Amino acid sequence: MAALKQRLTGIDAARGLALLGMMSTHTMPLFDPGPGNPPSLVGLLYSGRSAALFAVLAGVGLALLSGRESPHAGPALAADRRAVAARAVVILAIGLSLGGLDVNVAVILVHYAVLFLCMLPFLGLPLRALSLWVTGWVLLSPVLAYLVRPQLAALLGAPRLSGNPDWDSVMSWESGWNALGDVLFTGYYPVVQWMTYLLFGLILGRLALSRLKVQLILIVAGGLVAFAAKGVASFFLDYLGGQQALLATDEAARWPLESLLQVDLAWVDQRGSWWWLATAAPHAGTTLDLLHTTGVAAAVLGVCLLVTRASPRVLLPLSGAGAMTLTLYSLHVWALSLTVHGLPPGWTPDLLFLAHAIGALLLGTVFALAGWRGPLELVAHAAAALAAHRRGAAITTPGRRRLR
Repeated sequence: MAALKQRLTGIDAARGLALLGMMSTHTMPLFDPGPGNPPSLVGLLYSGRSAALFAVLAGVGLALLSGRESPHAGPALAADRRAVAARAVVILAIGLSLGGLDVNVAVILVHYAVLFLCMLPFLGLPLRALSLWVTGWVLLSPVLAYLVRPQLAALLGAPRLSGNPDWDSVMSWESGWNALGDVLFTGYYPVVQWMTYLLFGLILGRLALSRLKVQLILIVAGGLVAFAAKGVASFFLDYLGGQQALLATDEAARWPLESLLQVDLAWVDQRGSWWWLATAAPHAGTTLDLLHTTGVAAAVLGVCLLVTRASPRVLLPLSGAGAMTLTLYSLHVWALSLTVHGLPPGWTPDLLFLAHAIGALLLGTVFALAGWRGPLELVAHAAAALAAHRRGAAITTPGRRRLR
């Protein structure tokens, strides 16, 4: 039991790090002023990696919910699927509500909810089958997206929403199709490629994460994969002429492409050259990007699990915040809407980040010490328990509110 609790606090701590990383990219500049908009330190370190870590850990949570190392089958698996679907509906409603706020960030929750629904068929698969699926997905989904995006542009005219998906966009027939295309293929978190993260997270959650050997493997193997993916991308772009080919596309005239290749390729229309698939740029959604970010996620999870082996509470502020990310992320987005038209006098982006981060850590610590669930976690948990047609305790892991 002690090892399990340590494992869970390590997972929550990693989720807390993902939350802080996303907050940093939402509040501080990703680019520094100057010719060519050079990347900022925040952009170089956290862009793409934090959100990917968040998604991988969602897959880990689904694995723990559905049987850990031995996936459930039969009625228990059916109950798991109903519980996950109910959570997804709650998250979807929250995401659409946050999408109506005036913010300059891409809200992840609608995509997150759709990803949960897409994972339902995979919950009962054993480790070997999941490994085959994730291998195929990481190799083929970027190619599929590359081929489909131009067809969406021709069919819909504007396959990307001008803002976040909200209630108005999904209720309109015309914008509803645009919202669907945005969520699946063209948005900031394209579900088709991002399914890789949750499939990989399911694999991680099927491992014996409390074992020291597994934790060390995650750190070493994750670091090697992340490093190798960037190395292969650099070889393709710098030595085989890929970057020059991309700089010759129409998109290079619209954007500071060299900086975007280091920080954020989400808003670039990746058409006109197959060399787009050779990048490992953040939010590129390519095979190399997916491999790099999943490698980073595995290494971070391994470190958090290792650190919490001796004392589950050693990272209490992080694990406390990570145990209620749905509430804290929603509060963060709402608070950003209050400053979207300008910061208070005397405030800087760094100070804004500190306010959000410290507030999240303090709230997480208080709720953890009190043994409380976050308010939105309570709603999601109740919906899942009701949908599963079993008592709420049966769909949680041992200990306090760990999964979302």
